[in-house]
Amino acid sequence: MHIGFIGLGHLGKAIATRLLDCSHTLTVWNRTPAKAQGMRATVAQSPAAVADCELIFLCMFDSTAVNSVLTGDNGLLSGRIAGKIIVDVSTNHFKNVTAFHELCAKAGCTYLESPVLGSVVPATQGALTVLVSGSEAGFKTVRPVLENIGKHLFYMGEPGQATKMKLINNLALGTFMATLAEALVMAEDCGMDRAEVLDILAAGGGSSLVLNAKKEKLRTGDFSTHFSSALIYKDLHCLQDLAYEQKKTLFTGAVIKELFARTFEQGIAQEDFSAIYKIFKRKN
Repeated sequence: MHIGFIGLGHLGKAIATRLLDCSHTLTVWNRTPAKAQGMRATVAQSPAAVADCELIFLCMFDSTAVNSVLTGDNGLLSGRIAGKIIVDVSTNHFKNVTAFHELCAKAGCTYLESPVLGSVVPATQGALTVLVSGSEAGFKTVRPVLENIGKHLFYMGEPGQATKMKLINNLALGTFMATLAEALVMAEDCGMDRAEVLDILAAGGGSSLVLNAKKEKLRTGDFSTHFSSALIYKDLHCLQDLAYEQKKTLFTGAVIKELFARTFEQGIAQEDFSAIYKIFKRKN
């Protein structure tokens, strides 16, 4: 299939590369065209030009970026978008995403809110988890393509539900990561070997997908970005808005969000979110 792809950040480029590996052809657009360098893809001059593709993926930092791509100058919805399907794998604000469904419906296209669980490595392996809200018929149409990138697919129906579930998942993700980092630093402060501690945590109470994914980064101190602290901070902020709307107390989520806020203060927010280890390691 000829697929359009907008947004070539760390995750976006990994998903786009996976689609190429699955024999699809791609037309791509990114605000910084150099990010498409080396890809076997046609580079479009604007989001509107990507609308010529039958199926279009979006993978943006936040809802502001998604809205700009959809409605800005030469935006996607100004192109030949009628009858097309947009699959948005961005993690949006739960309020904004319902507006995107409405905008696309008015333009005559189908919008599928499709946030993913997992980062760069599972994306390259086709092992993401994909949550989908929106048209069931649209989901059935694109399911074979989603199966190229996702090992687990969950259709959640009502607009907004997939995004809310992604935010809730990231409560668990951020909490696990912070707890693992704090446990590791405490053990090191007791004079224990870092690699051995990680092995023990993996065999004990720390056993998790999070530790499996980040064990090597914690062992080596290589915090090159797969999923940044800036992104999870943004997601946890959206989760706080959801808790406010539901009139629910958010205990661990509030604390964890503020821990990730410190990565901005320390200048490491663009590093992988496992770099929260440095927050605990740094002596005050």
